[in-house]
Amino acid sequence: MELKEVMQQKVFVVVGDTLTEGKYACKIKNRLLGCGYKACGVGKELGSINEVEGDIDIIDLCINPAKGLALIKDCKKPYKCIVIQPGAESAELCAYLRENKLPYIEDCLLVGMSLYSNN
Repeated sequence: MELKEVMQQKVFVVVGDTLTEGKYACKIKNRLLGCGYKACGVGKELGSINEVEGDIDIIDLCINPAKGLALIKDCKKPYKCIVIQPGAESAELCAYLRENKLPYIEDCLLVGMSLYSNN
């Protein structure tokens, strides 16, 4: 999935510190909501992706790679794609995603919203 297609989805889960102003996860979640997307936070708000109510389109990792990998390994909910924000990537995380044929891209949702959002 390319970034343009990611930004055409509706429901995002931002994994990271979505409660502390100034943190990128918080900026991303708030910008998603401001652009009309449905977004919720995992990490500080919810403890697991499995706690998210309803369907998930995109999981956005904006967290330490080891913590992100643990949350992805624990995830039982279906989703369309994982976005790995700059700084949230690791060789181990990407290897796990490739080995398990889990769809992902390494990109930035803030850039995606700037380029492809209608708001």
